[in-house]
Amino acid sequence: MLIGTIIILVLTAAFFVAGKLRSDLVALCSLLALLIFQILTPEEALSGFSNSVVIMMVGLFVVGGAIVQTGLAKMISRKVMKLAGTSELRLFLLVMLVTAVIGAFVSNTGTVALMLPIVVSMAVNAGSSPRRLLMPLAFASSMGGMMTLIGTPPNLIIQDTLVQAGYPALSFFSFLPVGLVCLAVGVLVLLPMSRWFLSPKKRVDEQQGQGKTLKQLVKEYGLTNNLFRLKAVAGSKAIGKSVVQLDVNRQYGINILEIRRDNGSQHRFLRTVSQQVASAEAQLEADDVLYVSGGIDQVQQLAADFDFQMMDTRFLETGKNNKEQNHQQNSEVKMSNPSLDFYDIGIAEILLMPSASIVGKKVMEAELRSKFNVNVLGIRRKNEYLLQDIGKEKLHSGDVMLVQGDWKDIARLEKEDTEWVVLGQPQKQAEQVTLDYKAPMAGAIMLLMVVLMVFDSIPVAPVTAVMIAGVLMVLTGCFRSVEAAYKTINWETIVLFAAMLPMSHALEKTGASAWLSDALVQTMGGSGPILMLAGVYFTTSLMTMFISNTVTAVLMAPIALHSALQIGVSPVPYLFAVTVAASMCFASPFSTPPNALVMPAGQYTFMDYIKVGLPLQIIMGLVMIGVLPLLFPF
Repeated sequence: MLIGTIIILVLTAAFFVAGKLRSDLVALCSLLALLIFQILTPEEALSGFSNSVVIMMVGLFVVGGAIVQTGLAKMISRKVMKLAGTSELRLFLLVMLVTAVIGAFVSNTGTVALMLPIVVSMAVNAGSSPRRLLMPLAFASSMGGMMTLIGTPPNLIIQDTLVQAGYPALSFFSFLPVGLVCLAVGVLVLLPMSRWFLSPKKRVDEQQGQGKTLKQLVKEYGLTNNLFRLKAVAGSKAIGKSVVQLDVNRQYGINILEIRRDNGSQHRFLRTVSQQVASAEAQLEADDVLYVSGGIDQVQQLAADFDFQMMDTRFLETGKNNKEQNHQQNSEVKMSNPSLDFYDIGIAEILLMPSASIVGKKVMEAELRSKFNVNVLGIRRKNEYLLQDIGKEKLHSGDVMLVQGDWKDIARLEKEDTEWVVLGQPQKQAEQVTLDYKAPMAGAIMLLMVVLMVFDSIPVAPVTAVMIAGVLMVLTGCFRSVEAAYKTINWETIVLFAAMLPMSHALEKTGASAWLSDALVQTMGGSGPILMLAGVYFTTSLMTMFISNTVTAVLMAPIALHSALQIGVSPVPYLFAVTVAASMCFASPFSTPPNALVMPAGQYTFMDYIKVGLPLQIIMGLVMIGVLPLLFPF
C-alpha cells in the first residue's frame, strides 16, 4: 500500500505538471485509483466532498458572486483605485498589504473570496491583467495568516504542541515579526515574478460572437433621445388604471416602456427596486414612475391629461430665445436625461425568418405583448430605423425588431426558432448587469460574515458563517435567482480540492508521510541545529505540496519537537519552521484553498504555480532558516 500510494502521488503530480488533462479530471482519476487498489475505503475517499473547507469554498463562491452582481466590488475598487492612481506598482502593493492585513484576522480562504472580485474589478479599471494580481493575492492571504495566532490553523497546532510539552503559551502577536518578514519577502519576489511569468493570456475577444452589448443597442436605436419619466403622484387620474385603459399608444403615439416602483422600506440597506414591463393589465399605483418614449409635445399632453409629474429638466421653459438660458437648459437636460436600467427587464434584437407567421402583419397584430409579454421598441430594416408609430408598421422578412421584456420572457423567445432568431446572447448580457441598489445589503452581509469569523466569543463556526452569508445573499435579492447564485460556483475548483483532500489521508494511513519525514530528520539530525532546522522546514514544505497544511502541521509538529529536544535546543524555532513551511506553500494549486480559488479566475495552469510559486517557496525557506534563530534563539 505504501509503494502504491507513492506511485499514485507521483503520477498525479506528473499529470498536473503536463497540463494535458483538466486538473479536476486528474484529481478524480487519482481518487479512483486509491479506491481501486483499496488504499482507501469509499467513505474515506469521498470524505473530501463533505469536508468543511470544501463546503466553505462553495459558500464563498456564492458570496463573491453576490459582491460582483451587486456592483459592490466595483464600488470598493474605485475607492482603492483613487489611492493607487495610475501606478501599477502602487496597485500591486495595495493589494498585497490590504490582503495581508485582512488575512491576519480572517481565514485565508475567506480573505481571498472577499478580495477576489474586488481585485479583478480593480485590475480591469486600471487596464491591467487580473493574472498579475490574483496569484499574489492568494499568496498574500497566507502571508497575512502568519501575523497572528488565529491567522492560520498551523499556528494553533504548534501552540498546542508547546503547551502540552510544558512550555509557555505563545501570545496573540508572537507571530507578527515572522509574518512581516514573510510579507516583505513576498513583495520583493512577486513584484518581478508576476511581470515575468504572469503576463496576460492571448485569447479570442470575449465580445466576438456575443452580439451587441445593451449599451450599444440603446445607443444604436437612440432609445434615450426620446425617453421621459412621468411620476404618478397622489391624486393623478392614472392611479388605479391599467395600461390598456390609458390607451397612450393610440391617443398620443407614445410607448410606455416600463413601470418602476420602490417596494418596502426606503432605507438604503433594505430598498428594493421593482421593474415591470408595461403589460396591458399592469395597474398604476401612487409614486410609480413611467418610462415613456415619444415626442416631447405628446408627453407633455399626456402629463397634463392625467396629472403626471414630469421628472426631467428638459421640461424647462422652451419659449425664450436667450442664448445663455438655452445653453443652461441644454446642460441641465444633459445632466438629467433618464436612462434605462436592466435589473429585471432587458432588451434584445430578433431577426424575422421568411417563414414567420407574423410577416405581413402589423406590429400590433403580431400580439407579441399578449403572447410573450414583450414590447416592440423599434425596427431595423436594412439601414433604416423605425421608431415612431411602429404599432401600425407592417413586418417584413429580414426585419430586426428590438424587443423589451423580462429577461425570462426574452429567453422564451429563443424557443420560437422557426419564427425568428434571437441575436447575440441576451442571457449573458443580463448576467453582466449589476444590481447596484443591492450593494449596501451585500456589504452588510459581508461585514456580518467577517464579524462571525473573527470573534471567537461568537459561537459560530467559520463554515456556518459562510453558509449564513451565502443564503442571505440569495434571500435578500442580491442575485436575480437561485440559478444565478449556482452559476457563480466554479465546480472545477471544488472537485479538484475535494478529490485531492483524501490523498493526505492515504499518505497518513499508509505511513508514507511518517516514513518520509522520519528519514529526512534522521539524515540531518547530527549536522547541527541550523541544518536540522533546514531539514524540518523543507520536509514540511515538501509534504504540504501534496497534503493540506493543517495535516502536515499535525504530523510534523511532534517530530520537530522531539528532534529539537534530542539535540538539546529550544523547540520554538523548529515549531515555527513547521507552521511557516506549512503555510508558505505556493508551488501547487491544491496545497491551500486560496491557491485553488484564484486558479480559474486567473486562468492559471499548474506550471504557472511552479514558475512563480516554487522560487518564492524556496527563497522564503532560505530566508526563514536564517531569520527564525534570530527571532527565537536556540
